[in-house]
Amino acid sequence: MFLKRMHTSISIPKPLYNKIKNYIKGTGFTSVSSFVIYVLRQVISGSHEKGRKELFSKEDEKKIRERLKALGYT
Repeated sequence: MFLKRMHTSISIPKPLYNKIKNYIKGTGFTSVSSFVIYVLRQVISGSHEKGRKELFSKEDEKKIRERLKALGYT
């Protein structure tokens, strides 16, 4: 009998993993994975509330791009 996998794997850069690991210390999140799942659920549920037309405002997008650039990702 084959069991269906309930999860899949994704890759994130090690520096980001380490930052998240430090960020969640003392927060109640038991792992980086649990935090990432929480954040992704928040993002997705927010997009459903907005009708999926605009996930981020233009200002949010600008801030995200600036932050990613500062972290060396763009």
